[in-house]
Amino acid sequence: MTGIDWAVLCGWLAFIVCYGLYRGRGSDDVNKFLLAGKTMPWYAMGLSIMATQASAITFISTTGQSYVDGMRFVQFYFGLPVAMVILSATAVPIFHKANVYTAYEYLEQRFDPKTRALVSLVFLIQRGLAAGLALYAPAVVLSVVLGIPDTVTTVMMGLLVVVYTSLGGIKAVQWTDVLQMTLILSSLVVAFGIAIWIMPVSFRDAVSLAGAAGRLNAVDLHFDPDNRYNLWSGLIGGSFLALAYFGTDQSQVQRYLTGKSIAQSRLSLIFNAMAKIPMQFFILFIGAMVFVLFLYEKPPVIFQPVEAARIRTNPGYGPMEASYNQAFAARREAANQFLAANRSGDGASRALAAGRLRTAEKWFESTREQARSMAGGLNDTNYIFLSYVTHYLPVGLVGLVIAVIFSAAMSSTSGEINSLATVTVIDIYKRWLRRDATDRQYLIASKVATVFWGAYAVMFAGLGKNLGSLIEAVNVVGSFFYGGMLGVFVVAFFFPRITGNGAFWGVLAGEAAIFATAFTMKISYLWYNVIGCLVVVAVAALISRFDRRSAVAVR
Repeated sequence: MTGIDWAVLCGWLAFIVCYGLYRGRGSDDVNKFLLAGKTMPWYAMGLSIMATQASAITFISTTGQSYVDGMRFVQFYFGLPVAMVILSATAVPIFHKANVYTAYEYLEQRFDPKTRALVSLVFLIQRGLAAGLALYAPAVVLSVVLGIPDTVTTVMMGLLVVVYTSLGGIKAVQWTDVLQMTLILSSLVVAFGIAIWIMPVSFRDAVSLAGAAGRLNAVDLHFDPDNRYNLWSGLIGGSFLALAYFGTDQSQVQRYLTGKSIAQSRLSLIFNAMAKIPMQFFILFIGAMVFVLFLYEKPPVIFQPVEAARIRTNPGYGPMEASYNQAFAARREAANQFLAANRSGDGASRALAAGRLRTAEKWFESTREQARSMAGGLNDTNYIFLSYVTHYLPVGLVGLVIAVIFSAAMSSTSGEINSLATVTVIDIYKRWLRRDATDRQYLIASKVATVFWGAYAVMFAGLGKNLGSLIEAVNVVGSFFYGGMLGVFVVAFFFPRITGNGAFWGVLAGEAAIFATAFTMKISYLWYNVIGCLVVVAVAALISRFDRRSAVAVR
């Protein structure tokens, strides 16, 4: 990066930390620190919900996902509007009226302490892992830009996050999220506009090429439980995942618990229901356009520059690079032939040319696979968009986009560690260790817990480099736990005859079913949420029936 880019990057990071501290001032009791005194407007909650879910992972990895696999990932979000409407009618009023700090407090009101403790523990495990993945995203950025170790970046970002989160609480988190999302959306528009501007073909031709290469596969109507992304897994599995994430995950529940009213909290969810799919479609479409650009502009053999430099010393690199250059030339020629056939209006010629383009793409990708094998099987999906940004955006904008990615990762991680600290203090420390402490002691405990979970996220972040596409990895991790969490809230809301024992053992059975399914069957991770939820409901109902019979027998 140039000096101007560095000035933009450092200036933005300093500004966002100071802004968070400014916005978080006055968070001097537990209610203000954890729930912002219930003063947040709907738009701040809505953008914060979107920012916590999106993070830098969305910015970096979703575009790369589209580049290598097309736009079918958008189907993952098809169930989200359904979930938001359901939660607006159920979870929002129930949690607000229960006057709780966490979703898991409600479980004790409805069931018993052991169910609350179990689900709190499940949340701490899964969200702690996800926080590390979110923090790893900026490590990817600096490894691309500077070639420095991921650990240095991770520690630096972790420290910045902990500073304003531990001092400003949820107010600092949510108001910085508003700023982050505004800049993220603006930067996406800029990145898209520049890709179209420098494209050597027209926008119409670019869309045609993306479609011919299979990158506009936004909807797949075929039902296949082994296929991660189709209409049915998105609508059904995606609905269950969104219900679990936004309805039972404290990192999201805490957002709409800060609302001025039930109506304001509902509006924040409806806003996400309307905005999320178009935003994700646009991000994926950017990845498809970057793919078309790289049909004509030769991309790196490996998008990770450190590994790309290292494999040049491999004895097999020369022949591989020659084959790569030939494959790139053949793919570019196939793209031109397709455009000529497409303009001719001859459907048969167009179909043949599209087939040749896909064949050339397979050859090209096979040479890249050889290069990745020299790098130990490296998955470089998360580096694709960053390679485009650093090589094709003008001076100043590079620093701005890198700053956006950094701050998005900070925003997401700050929200996650804040929610982890809330559950640690309210559901563990206050409930089981210090029931009679003062408000100040709980406030101090909240700040200490924030620092602890920030350090935890830093330690787990290093594992992200081995997990391939981060946007998939973070959702796979969540799907191992969300089915059980969703199931227990379903029985809490809709099955008044379910007992505490039924709920407790139902969660354990649901989690066992998810892990058994994952390790013994070839089923897309989106279906884990459906399976886990249904098992919880069934087992909870069965055990509760025996509980009621035993109670009658004792009488």
